[in-house]
Amino acid sequence: MGAVRKVVSYLGLGGIDHYDEGYDDEQYEEEYMPATERAAKRWRSTVEPSRIVMVQPLKYNDAPMIGQHFREGQTVIMDVTGMPMPEATRMVDFAAGLAYGCEGRIERIADRVFLLAPAHVEIETSE
Repeated sequence: MGAVRKVVSYLGLGGIDHYDEGYDDEQYEEEYMPATERAAKRWRSTVEPSRIVMVQPLKYNDAPMIGQHFREGQTVIMDVTGMPMPEATRMVDFAAGLAYGCEGRIERIADRVFLLAPAHVEIETSE
């Protein structure tokens, strides 16, 4: 064996090692779940689906409170009438992103009042 081959072998860069034991793939096949199902499972309601929370944020720093209620599966009515217009716009943008990310919906129900509904809540509108 040449010096180069000895160094390659010593560093573990040589040929492919053959292992006696194979991998136990059957164990992992049962646990496999597509990413969409994992996301849906994560956002499933952990509380009663009939609960509705009314929130009147006064500043953009109140956004985490809205996100917490919505991620817990609660329907949120967000009234931004008490906020200055730039902050209200940011809050609505946040709520729209939250609803989209959690596969829910956001609907305008009055001037500067919005409904955030989780995926499991159906919204019926009369036209």
